[in-house]
Parts: sequence; structure tokens; C-alpha cells
Amino acid sequence: MSPRTVFSPYTRLFAVPGSLAFSFVGWLARLPMPMVGLGAVLLVAGRTGSYGLAGAVAGTLALAGSVLSPQWARAMDRRGQGAVLRWAMAGYLAFGVAFATVVVAGAPRWTWFLFGALTGACGPNIGSLVRARWAHALDAGPRQTAFAFESVVDEVVFVVGPPLVTLLATLIDPLAGFLTGIGIAVVGGWWLAGLRSTEPPVHVPEEGAVVRRFAALGPTVLVVGGAYLAVGAVFGAMDVVVVAFAAAEGAPASAGLALAAYAGGSLVAGLVYGLLRLPGTLARRYVACAVIFGLAAQLLHLVNSLAVLVPLAFVAGLAIAPVLVSGFSLVEARVPRGALTEALSWTTTGLTLGVTAGSALAGVTVDAVGAEASFAFPALAAALAAVLALAGVPLLRRTARGSSG
Repeated sequence: MSPRTVFSPYTRLFAVPGSLAFSFVGWLARLPMPMVGLGAVLLVAGRTGSYGLAGAVAGTLALAGSVLSPQWARAMDRRGQGAVLRWAMAGYLAFGVAFATVVVAGAPRWTWFLFGALTGACGPNIGSLVRARWAHALDAGPRQTAFAFESVVDEVVFVVGPPLVTLLATLIDPLAGFLTGIGIAVVGGWWLAGLRSTEPPVHVPEEGAVVRRFAALGPTVLVVGGAYLAVGAVFGAMDVVVVAFAAAEGAPASAGLALAAYAGGSLVAGLVYGLLRLPGTLARRYVACAVIFGLAAQLLHLVNSLAVLVPLAFVAGLAIAPVLVSGFSLVEARVPRGALTEALSWTTTGLTLGVTAGSALAGVTVDAVGAEASFAFPALAAALAAVLALAGVPLLRRTARGSSG
């Protein structure tokens, strides 16, 4: 069987009018996700020499984005992606430049936190907007392939973004790295806002819609988002623990190789998962993928050298994309169309909050027990994700019985 035949489901995706444009622009607009956070760390640390302060400022930026991005998504469900996205990107540009200005100028530290929070608050979750466009453009069958492709795009973002901002900060100035991230986000966001032909239709709330205000936070979103808190904690912990372990082994540059192997496993699995037509309901696939994710991460207990870490990271990474794709697919199928973008954003918020918490707790763990022993932290967080998914099975079953579609 030729590669062209094998990957024909992906080829058919981009036969949909406008899909190539909004998927590419969505990738461009997502590229600054890791760039802006890391750029803020490099900018603050470069000006103050304090990584503690830099982490606190970057964490404030990320937390504000996690909390506010679903609110932007709700507005987009009601008013359209294009109109709202332009306002969001205008604020992102203004507050991003203001943040860089107060840091470079040495303004009072509270202004750093203020403008960092305002910058993060103006950053909608672009991945959710793109997935909502796929859901609008495709029937149920091809959506798994589209969501799998977008999970691969997410991995590419986190492979390309950090080296790019680090290179700019090293060769030019940390300010250049941060502002480049802001600039790419604004260009991509405005470009996506202009692609009006593929954006989902606006859903105007009916009279008495107050009771539907939290339609995006239904049982399925709570179950998946809760498990994704633990999944995100795995991602955040891996970044910290792998870097610490590579430094302890005397080869800090190898951290990039190990993390690339982890992301590479997910990329490969995402491409394959999008081609499969698996049996069972969406809920069963999601729970099965969560359990496999939890089991695969237990391989991290075996890490005792960099030579062992790289292949084990690749194998553990194979379970990432399936649990993400299956979860997003389940949410997409269970949530009313008028609240879809917001629901996907809340799901991603679970991941983001988990990453923030996982990074902080993993750092404490490394300080307490050392880098090698700290691989137990992401392994246990992955096991918790599996447990939370299994615990949500009764609720998913009840929700399925009460659903009309």
C-alpha cells in the first residue's frame, strides 16, 4: 500500500474548501503559545537575574490566559470568531508591548504582574477555534482525523516555538524573543479572524437562556477537563524533571533530545490514530486511551540514565495524542453547538492549569528527592489521570443516556 493511499484521509480533509487556510493560520497563531511564556521568563530573568521572579510573572500570565480564554470563546460562540478575535488580538498587542516596556524600563514590579496578567487574559485558545471550525466543516466520521491532525500541529508548535524564542533571545536580546512571539500571535490571530467563510455560525441565545449559561460546563467537560488537569501535570513535570535529570547527568543539552523524543512519540501516534477507525463508543475510546496513558507513563520509573530516558520517553509519548484526541472528540460530540468553542476552551484550560501546577510541584520534588527519583511524579500524575477517567465512567454513561445525539 502506497503512502499516498495510507494518508488519503488527511488528503481528503484538505479538500474541504478553506480548510488548508484556517489550519495553517491556526498553526501560525498557536506558535507563540510556548514562545510568549518562555519569552517572558527569559526577559525577566535577563533583566533581574532572578528565575524565581521570572517564573512567578510567567505563571501569572499563563494563569490569566487559562481563566479568561473560555470567556473569549463564549463570546465567539455568541458573536462570531472574527469580530471577537480582532478585539482580543488588539488587547494582546497593546498589553504585550506594555509588559515588555515596564520590564525593560525597570518599573515597579507590581506593574510587571499587572501587564503580564492582562497580556495573558487577552490570549484566546486558538486551538479550540480551529477545532470548532473543523467540527462545523466535517461530518462525524472525519472529525477524529481532523482532531488527530490538530494534535500533531500542537506538538509541532512545542517543538518549534521554544528553540526559536531561545535563539532570538541568545543572538539578539530576550526582548526580541518575547516581542516576536507577540507579533506572530497578532498576525496569525488577525489573519484567522479574516477567514470568515469557514468560521462556525453564530448561536444567538433564545429567551430564557440564563439556564443554559453553563451549557459548556456539562458533565462530559467536567470529566474530561478534570482528567486533563492530571494529564497537564504530566507535561509540566516532564519539562522540569527531564531538564534537571540531564543537568545532573552532566549533559544539559540532552534534555532537548529527550523532550523531542517525548513529543515525537505523540506526533507519530497522532498521525496513526487519525487513520484508525476504532470500535466502541467515543466514551469507551477516551477511557481506554486514558488508561493506556496512565500505564505507559509507568515506564518512567525505569529511567536511570539518558540512554534509557530517550527511548522510554518516545514510547511513553505514544500515548499522549490518543488521550487528547479522544477527549476532544468526546467533548465535541456531547456539547451543544452553541457552546462548542467555549467547551473546548474549558477542556484546554484543564491542561494548562495542570501544566502550571505540574511544573511547580515537580520543581519542589526535584529539590527534595533529586532528579532521578522525581520521574515518579509524572508517572503518578499519569496514573491519576487514568483513575479520574475511570471514576467518570458512570457520569459519562448517564450523560449518554440523557443525550439526544
